[in-house]
Amino acid sequence: LLFLIICQCAINSVNTHHASNHNIILLMADDLGIGDLGCYGNRTLRTPNIDRLAEEGVTLTQHIAASPLCTPSRAAFLTGRYPIRSGMAAFSRVGVFLFSASSGGLPSEEITFSKLLKQRGYATALIGKWHLGMNCESSNDFCHHPLSHGFDYFYGLTVTNFRDCKPGQGSVFLKGVQKSLVILIQIIGITLVSLAIVQYTGFLKVPFQALAYCLLITAISLAVLIFFFYHFRHLNCFLMRDHQITQQPLSYENLTQRLTKEAMQFIGRNTDGPFLLVLSYLHVHTALYASKNFRGKSKHGLYGDAVEEMDWSVGQILDVLEKYNLSNKTLVYFTSDQGAHVEEISSSGEVHGGYNGIYKGGKSMNWEGGIRVPGLLRWPGVIQAGAYIDEPTSNMDIFPTVVKLAEAQLPSDRIIDGHDLMPLLQGKVTRSKHEFLFHYCNAYLNAVRWHPGNSESVWKVFFFTPNFSPEDSNGCYDSHVCFCHGGFITQHDPPLLFDLSRDPEEKVPLTPETESRFYEILKVIHLAVDNHTRSLHAVPDQLSWNNLVWKPWLQPCCSSLFQSCYCDYDSE
Repeated sequence: LLFLIICQCAINSVNTHHASNHNIILLMADDLGIGDLGCYGNRTLRTPNIDRLAEEGVTLTQHIAASPLCTPSRAAFLTGRYPIRSGMAAFSRVGVFLFSASSGGLPSEEITFSKLLKQRGYATALIGKWHLGMNCESSNDFCHHPLSHGFDYFYGLTVTNFRDCKPGQGSVFLKGVQKSLVILIQIIGITLVSLAIVQYTGFLKVPFQALAYCLLITAISLAVLIFFFYHFRHLNCFLMRDHQITQQPLSYENLTQRLTKEAMQFIGRNTDGPFLLVLSYLHVHTALYASKNFRGKSKHGLYGDAVEEMDWSVGQILDVLEKYNLSNKTLVYFTSDQGAHVEEISSSGEVHGGYNGIYKGGKSMNWEGGIRVPGLLRWPGVIQAGAYIDEPTSNMDIFPTVVKLAEAQLPSDRIIDGHDLMPLLQGKVTRSKHEFLFHYCNAYLNAVRWHPGNSESVWKVFFFTPNFSPEDSNGCYDSHVCFCHGGFITQHDPPLLFDLSRDPEEKVPLTPETESRFYEILKVIHLAVDNHTRSLHAVPDQLSWNNLVWKPWLQPCCSSLFQSCYCDYDSE
């Protein structure tokens, strides 16, 4: 009997993981397609280290990003909440932060898993991409900075990786606004010419002073725009260590190696205590890059080189865990913030976007290609190895999962939309707690999926869909991304209905003739939408035009604007 009691105590000690004896590593790729990885069926890209996570852990085959865009998806990931709840979903056309000197960002009132784990004694670090804002009222208040959201250490980019950041890669920013700029300049030109004509003909007397003011304001505005575009790379593409800019503009030379080294050093500094590491890769968002050891080595051009370099980095992280005997004490998670950006094509015609497998669409869309992302979790001896779970799960689930593992309390003053994954991962349950998942296109409810508890079906309805351009393509190539309202979409009444368990490619919408329960399914989903909508509360819009626009007084600069904001402490 005593022997049995001792054995049971030993078993309990193995199954009970206190904050003092386990670590958490969260790896997030940027714009990676689910079809880019060997463990999800790719046979031409080499990803042995990421595939190793699948072999030694659990593969989630219906893992869903809470948004098909970077900023809202990452906000949901950190908070466990739909981004509409935190004001991180845009009502305007632009759904992400574009400038380092914008005033919007993840509100300080939001509770991130990093805040809660830090309170439990975890060392916390974010290395790589942030994209959730930086300053509010001055260039150094850091109200939205990672260090204000529970991270002890930060090394990386506060905005994102743009084509504009890498000379010779073109400009996504200019491509997105050039039509609007041309129209604006035409309006200004016509207005000024008209004023001059009516003044000259005497039809209307315009005070010379007013005309001079108009010309002055126009000239200043154009000068600011020209200055901004000319210096875009210096103003928005820089690396920071904590609150200090270390490289402005950033250099892509061995960038993945530098980020990986920072992550390995953080692990090495915290071998004795629990730590949380979020390694948020710049790969494979454009501008694409790869170091000398990987450039030209893959079968898929620079994009493939970047994927394989990221896989190397994942291997380095796994190796350092083995070096310090931390593998069995560490939960490792790998995902992407959304699906591959299918419209990414270089000026020379090379495909710079990834592969979403059989799934339709991609980044910026709520077709499965935009939101179904890799979901790999490994924890030797704690969760199943080599298992596949086809239940609906979300990147919002990471919040309650890691908070409960750290034995912290989930916030009771707000709705948490994610669910703890551990029962699924350990095989204690077979059904996901996500009966419904709501898919937003910016701040607009775009689609809903419903997985009834008594059925294998996964119903998905679309209230509107993006208008592809060209029409027979798989994306919005004319505008580079798809948008969420107005003439960019087609409304559906009744909504489009699919059963993803039978039609994961979303090829053939169901009709009352092909699905006898058509109206019954829509009724249930409309009721769920009503309940969900009632749970939402008005919050400040962090992605309003006022919060998105470039504000010179918020501009971080390691030297001065007159010195083109240049420094390179990293190389020194």
